[in-house]
Amino acid sequence: MKMKIGAAVLMLLAAAPAFAQNGLNTVKPVISDQDLVISIDEVTENALFYPVDIGGTRVEVLAVKAPDGTIRTAFNTCQSCYGSGRGFYKQQGTVLVCQNCGKRFRMSQVEVRSGGCNPVPIFKDDKTVRGNTITISKEYLARARDIFARWKRS
Repeated sequence: MKMKIGAAVLMLLAAAPAFAQNGLNTVKPVISDQDLVISIDEVTENALFYPVDIGGTRVEVLAVKAPDGTIRTAFNTCQSCYGSGRGFYKQQGTVLVCQNCGKRFRMSQVEVRSGGCNPVPIFKDDKTVRGNTITISKEYLARARDIFARWKRS
C-alpha cells in the first residue's frame, strides 16, 4: 500500500512544476523558413517563445509585455552565454533567468539593454509593427543563426 501512495505522490510532484508555472514558458509551434508574425493581442506579462527553423537552425524569439504596457522582443539567447549552448531564458515569476549564468532580467530590460549578459534585443528598426502584428523578417532571423548554432534549449 505504501508503494502505491508513494507512486501517487511522485506523480503529483512531477506534475507540480508545470501546474505551478501558471502559463509561464509557453513555446509556440515551430515555423520554418518564413517571417515571424506575432499577434500583439496574445502577448502578456508572461513571455511567449517563438521558435523559427531557418535553414536547419532553430532560432527563438521571445515577446513580452513590459510593466509600462509596451511589447518587447528579443532573441531568446544571452549576449554573453550564447556560445555555451545553454544561454537561453526561462521566466521565473516576473523575471527572465539565463539558464547558463543565472542572471535575472526584469521585463522592462528586454529590448532596452544591449551588450553584456542581456537578451539579444530586436529593436524597432529590426521589426515591423502594423495594426495588431509585429513582423520579424526571415532575412533578419537568418542573420541571428550564428548565435543559435550551439543552442540546446530544454
